[in-house]
Amino acid sequence: MKRFFLSLGLLLSLCSVHAVDVDRIEPTDWFVGMKNPTVQLMVYGKGIATAEVTTDYPGATIAKTVKLDSPNYLLVYVNLEGAQPGTMNLAFKQDGKTKKVKYQLKAREKKGEERIGFSNKDVLYMLMPDRFADGMPEPKAKDVKLNAYKVDRNEPSLRHGGDIEGIRKHLDYFNELGVTALWFTPVLENNSPDNGFKVSTYHGYATTNYYRVDPRFGSNADYKRLIDEAHAKGLKVVMDMIFNHCGFEHPWVKDMPSKDWFNLHNWLKESNGSSDPRGTSFQQTSYKLTPVMDPYASKVDMKETVDGWFVPTMPDLNQKNPYVMEYLIQNSIWWIETAGIDGIRMDTYPYADREGMARWMRVLDQEYPNFNTVGETWVTEPGYTAAWQKDSKLSKENSYLKTVMDFTFFDRLDKARWEETDDWWNGFNRIYNGLVYDYLYENPSSVMAFIENHDTDRFLKNGCDTLALKQALSLLLTMNRTPQLYYGTEILMNGTKEKTDGNVRKDFPGGFKGDSHNAFTREGRTAEENAMFDWLSRLLHWRQGNEVITAGTQTQFIPWKGVYVIARQHGGKSTMTILNGRKKDGELEVARYAEIIGDKKTAKDVITGQNVDLTQNIKLTPRQSLIIEF
Repeated sequence: MKRFFLSLGLLLSLCSVHAVDVDRIEPTDWFVGMKNPTVQLMVYGKGIATAEVTTDYPGATIAKTVKLDSPNYLLVYVNLEGAQPGTMNLAFKQDGKTKKVKYQLKAREKKGEERIGFSNKDVLYMLMPDRFADGMPEPKAKDVKLNAYKVDRNEPSLRHGGDIEGIRKHLDYFNELGVTALWFTPVLENNSPDNGFKVSTYHGYATTNYYRVDPRFGSNADYKRLIDEAHAKGLKVVMDMIFNHCGFEHPWVKDMPSKDWFNLHNWLKESNGSSDPRGTSFQQTSYKLTPVMDPYASKVDMKETVDGWFVPTMPDLNQKNPYVMEYLIQNSIWWIETAGIDGIRMDTYPYADREGMARWMRVLDQEYPNFNTVGETWVTEPGYTAAWQKDSKLSKENSYLKTVMDFTFFDRLDKARWEETDDWWNGFNRIYNGLVYDYLYENPSSVMAFIENHDTDRFLKNGCDTLALKQALSLLLTMNRTPQLYYGTEILMNGTKEKTDGNVRKDFPGGFKGDSHNAFTREGRTAEENAMFDWLSRLLHWRQGNEVITAGTQTQFIPWKGVYVIARQHGGKSTMTILNGRKKDGELEVARYAEIIGDKKTAKDVITGQNVDLTQNIKLTPRQSLIIEF
C-alpha cells in the first residue's frame, strides 16, 4: 500500500510539470553589426526565471542570465559579435523540459553614421495623429483586444479617430507648405480605458506596449510605410518617446519585474493595484524642475521632482535601475533601425534620472553620431536650459543631449505680443534680452524654438491677430534656432486650455469624413486662411537651403524707437528681419544699420518679391513684419 501511494505521488508530481512558458520576448527581434554586440532580452512567461537558456546559433553566445524579483521574468544577454542575419533558436530548459523559440536577427539597412538627424536646416511640423486626419474610417482595431474606448469628435478629451494613413495621404500638403520634418505625438499603444469623465489617452503619452504602434493608428508596417514615403518626398520623421513613465495598463504594473522597477511603487499595494491614490502614500511630482540643477537642492525637493509620479495613471519608471534603462535604450535603437526615424523628441526630460538619461544619449551618440534628439526641458530661464545641452560648461555632468527646447523664447514672446515695444524692457526688448544669453549655449543653432505646441495655448488664443502671428513666425524662422511649428498655425487655428487641453488640439479641418470645411486644399480654405498659408509657405520655401539663415552669423540690434532688427550674414549675403513693435506707424532709420547694409542700395522683400530702397529710411505700418535680403 505504501508503495502504491509513493507511485501515485510520483505520477501526480510528473503530471504537475507544465511545459516551459515563454509568452513574449522584448525586443521582438534585433540587429547584427551593432557597435555594442550584446542585446538584453526580456523574457516573460510563468515561472520562466528558473529556466536555463542556450543557443547553437553560429556566432551567438549566451553571455549571462539575470533573475528579477518576479519569477515570471528572465533577462537573457546574448552576444552577437560573430553572428550573421538569420533565425536564432533559443532553448529554454526547465524541469526536464525544453522549449525552443525562434528569434529573428536582422541585417541593418544602413550604418549608424549614415542616419542623419534633423537640424536647424529643418523646420519641424508637430501634429497629433488622433486629431490630424482619418485615412481609414473603418474600424482599425477590430482584431486587437483593447480596453473600452469611444471615438467621439464632439468630446475634446476622447479619441477622434485620426491615424497614420491620414497623415500619409497628406504628405504632399507638407511639401506644399514648405516644412521639412514631421514630429508626431506618440504613436505607440496606449491601451488605457476611457475614464468616467470622458477622458482618454488619445494624446499617446501613456505607453502600454513599447514595441507596437497603437492599432487605432495602424500597424508597425503602416508606420514604416509612412516614414519611407515621407523620406521619398524629402521629409524627415521625428518620433516622440517617453522614458519617464508608462501607462498604468502596461503589463509591468500587474507583474512588476523587480520591486524597484518603478519609483515609489509601494502605494500600489495600498491601493490594491488600482490607480486610485486616495488614502495611500501616493506622491505626485511637484512639476518643479529647478531642483535637478539647483546646487542647493534639498533631498525632499529632488525626490518629489524626479521620483514622484506625473499622474496616478502614469507609473514612474526608475531609470536608476540599469535593467530598466537598458530596456529603454534598446527600444529607441530598435525604432531607429526598424522604422528609420530621423530623430527623437523626449518627453518630460528632466523628470527622469539624469545619469540614466545621459547614459542613453551617450549610447545613441556612439552608435548614431549624426542622429539628433531634442529633450523637453520646461524651464523659462536660459541658464537652466543651456546646462542640459551636450558639452555644456555650465554643468559638471554631460547630458550628451544635442538639442534642447527654448521655453525662454516662448515665454518672453507670449508676454511681448501684448505690449508696446518701449526703450527698455517691454515688447521686443524681451526677445532681445533673452537672446543676449545665447553665450550660455554650446550650440544655439541646436536649440528648438517654438511659439506654441500641444501643451500651451494656441498663439492666437481665441482670436485672430495675424499681425502678431506674422511677427512671431518671422522671428522663429529667421533667428539662430531650430524652428518648430504646430499643426494648423498656417490656417489660423486658435484655442486655449482654459477648460481642457483638447481645445488646443482640435481636429484639422478636412481630415475627417463629413467635414464641411477642408483646409487641405486652396479651394476649401477661406480667403483669410489662404492669405496666411501663402505668406507662411513663401517664407518656409525661402528658408529651405538658405545658408544665410542656417549657417550665417547673427547680429541683433537693441529695439530703437519701437523697431527690432535681427540680421543674418553669410557668404557675402545678408538678411534683415525688421519688426515694428508698436501699434502705430514706424520707421527704420537706415543709417543706424550701416554695419549690415554697407553700400547696398536696394534689397528684396522675401515675401512679396518687391524691391526695397535702402538709400532712405523705410516706412513701417503698425506691427509690420518685413524680411529683406541683399
